[in-house]
Amino acid sequence: MAERSERLRGTVIFRPVVYGNTALPITPETREDAPAEHTHRWTVALRSAASPDDGSTVGGRDDISYFVKRVAFKLHETYPNPNRIVEKPPFEVTETGWGEFEVQIRVTFVSEANEKPISFHHHLKLHAWAPQPTNPLAASPVPTPPDGPVNAWQYDEIVFTDPTKTFLDMLLKHPPTPLPKNRRRGAPPHIAYPASLVNQAKGGGMPEFTQLMEKEEAERLDQAKKDIVAETDKLRNLLIEREKELERLKKEVEAMQRS
Repeated sequence: MAERSERLRGTVIFRPVVYGNTALPITPETREDAPAEHTHRWTVALRSAASPDDGSTVGGRDDISYFVKRVAFKLHETYPNPNRIVEKPPFEVTETGWGEFEVQIRVTFVSEANEKPISFHHHLKLHAWAPQPTNPLAASPVPTPPDGPVNAWQYDEIVFTDPTKTFLDMLLKHPPTPLPKNRRRGAPPHIAYPASLVNQAKGGGMPEFTQLMEKEEAERLDQAKKDIVAETDKLRNLLIEREKELERLKKEVEAMQRS
């Protein structure tokens, strides 16, 4: 038993997940028991990253309960029982409301993991992303549909460093479904993906995450690092020039004081 609970130093393994929400405007036909002031019905969730083939949801193809014991969703304090604890899949909460707010998603792992809980933070979105016009006086290039679903999702990877032998075996027994290499549907809306905003505004259907998006994100991060290095070098050179100019002025002042 000691060998099973001993941590495997130098071993790193991860599981890809998505967290976020889908929201739909409430209509007279779907209002049911929702309060009169509530405008949307939404679902916030933690899911596996891969989506089902039928495109019915963003993520959720794989069952993640083999390593996730429970998920606690902390809603806005105005909701009854704002701390919603879900102990079996699907790890999600459905509610109605009229405003956007931050949801804390706290993930507790199975006991075999011997890992501390982790938290994600998600800004609940009820209104569709829309591309902003470059000219503030111009109309929005793509109208935002008033009655389509709104999807706001974030891809992440839960990394386990030096897992126990027992937990590693559990993870290896349940390999995650690989993300599709190319887009079969639209990208999840995000300001970093202008095309995804257009797809959302045009009602492009349920989005999904892909390997291509992961590659594009890595390229954007690399470019951002290069831009930061270039800007840092530029500022450093400017500082050197200013220091030289200051030194020259000091010498001129000293020369004037001696004369």
